[in-house]
Amino acid sequence: MALQDILIPDIGDAENVEVIEVLVAVGDEVQVDEGLIVVESDKASMEVPSPGAGRVESIEVGLGDRVQEGQLIVRLEAPDAKQAQVVPEPAAHDRAPPEAAPLALPTDEPAPDVERSAPVVVDRFEVRVPDIGDAEAVEVIEVAVVAGDTVAVDDLLVVVESDKASMEIPSPVAGRVIEVPIATGDGVSDGTLLVVVETEGHTVERDSDAPKTLAAVPPVDAEARPGSDQVAPPPEVPEAPEAAGSEALATRAKGAAVYAGPAVRRLARELGVDLAHVNASGTQGRVLKDDVQAFVKKRLTEAGTDSDVPGGIPRLPEIDFSRFGDVQTHALSRIRARGAANLQRSWLNVPHVTQHDEADVTELETFRRSLTSEGEARSVKLTLLAFIMRSVLHTLKEFPTFNASLADHARAMVIKQYYHLGFAVDTDEGLVVPVVRNADQLGVFELAARIADLSEKARDGKLTIEDLSGGSFSVSSLGRIGGTGFTPIVNAPEVAILGISRVATRPRWNGESFAPRSMLPLSLSYDHRAINGAEAGRFMVRLCQLLEDIRHVLL
Repeated sequence: MALQDILIPDIGDAENVEVIEVLVAVGDEVQVDEGLIVVESDKASMEVPSPGAGRVESIEVGLGDRVQEGQLIVRLEAPDAKQAQVVPEPAAHDRAPPEAAPLALPTDEPAPDVERSAPVVVDRFEVRVPDIGDAEAVEVIEVAVVAGDTVAVDDLLVVVESDKASMEIPSPVAGRVIEVPIATGDGVSDGTLLVVVETEGHTVERDSDAPKTLAAVPPVDAEARPGSDQVAPPPEVPEAPEAAGSEALATRAKGAAVYAGPAVRRLARELGVDLAHVNASGTQGRVLKDDVQAFVKKRLTEAGTDSDVPGGIPRLPEIDFSRFGDVQTHALSRIRARGAANLQRSWLNVPHVTQHDEADVTELETFRRSLTSEGEARSVKLTLLAFIMRSVLHTLKEFPTFNASLADHARAMVIKQYYHLGFAVDTDEGLVVPVVRNADQLGVFELAARIADLSEKARDGKLTIEDLSGGSFSVSSLGRIGGTGFTPIVNAPEVAILGISRVATRPRWNGESFAPRSMLPLSLSYDHRAINGAEAGRFMVRLCQLLEDIRHVLL
């Protein structure tokens, strides 16, 4: 019997990562490429697979441990030396830091046999979709190049669009386009290959940030010696069964291990899906993202009473309205359709409670009008919304649970130390919520200018992904339209949203008589899992105090 040490592979720039899942136990039999543990940095998670087959002899890490590249995580016992495929360790003075697998050059040719530190010429550069924030997938709405085109640095390659914004992706290098694997209308996500550019004399180091992919090292036979050319062939991967509808989906026995990558496991955690109930369509019975999404879609269209996994909601019946008279059918815009889906998801998942109150803004309106000439000098229109948002920011710092999100299936609360304030904008395409980032660092004039700038970009359809992501609290104003109050839907994963209605002049008792006052109706909707009624009441009372005497913001 031979022992093989499994180490943490190259994890890039991360100094250390957290073990968020241990997929095996001592005594388990594992196969080649079967997941051992899942680690997670602040930006991504990664599954560490087994490079060989055998029995787990020991597990050297546990849930919550912080690990780094080269650290021992599992000892694997193989039936014999050949199966173990262990490379004989060099002498201590010759031993190099452990590595999981060398980085393969992004080219169709075999990687040259050079030292890791030696410079290599890269003749292909892969341009992939960058970080697109919370969007799971975006649509390619324009492909600006074709194979054979010559591009310079920052030349436009592709334009993608989510439900709320579009983003141009430029070329990071100069060269000739040799491959465009996507087309207009395709759906892409983080890391999807968009364009391959052939560079001219672009030289990088082997371990630089040039496009590259992790490639598995062919296992070395235990009898081979360092420097030997004898290399065992890689393990054969059985061919996936031909897809033939639902019959091709792999089924697993109750209690059997679930094979899924870290991205799939993260998606399942976010959606609250138990992967043990999901049919796998990937090779070797691996669960894919499409499998998780299909599972959720199926459950949402079922009544749920006859299912072993409850939660399905019956679909409303389709009605042919033309039977009753003439009709016109208009497709919803992308923004309106996606907004409807997001609102439905929030309404179904968040236990909403709405608290109503009103603030006397008579003095605030007088003060705001007195600043009109100064606003004109600054080319800024000073609206009441800017003062309301400034007061909200001050209140959020006194009540931090409103500037938060729930995590771990509502068993933990993430208190945000940043204040990115979203506000609803009504556009021809539908409602969008741009975000004023670090709004607490802006004065009233700066806040008003930022609101005006983002509102104009929203109506022109020029908001970026960054403009629409990262909000920690939202404000929805119907002041220009009217109304005495409404029930705004929480913009999950935020936990609260403030609705603002139209200011109206009404009589108010001042202790001696009724006097006409400018009253502002406010509606605070909140997630009752994170906030209770008493907290919401105190939040509203404090906000009204600030609006009635804006000088308290300075205290």
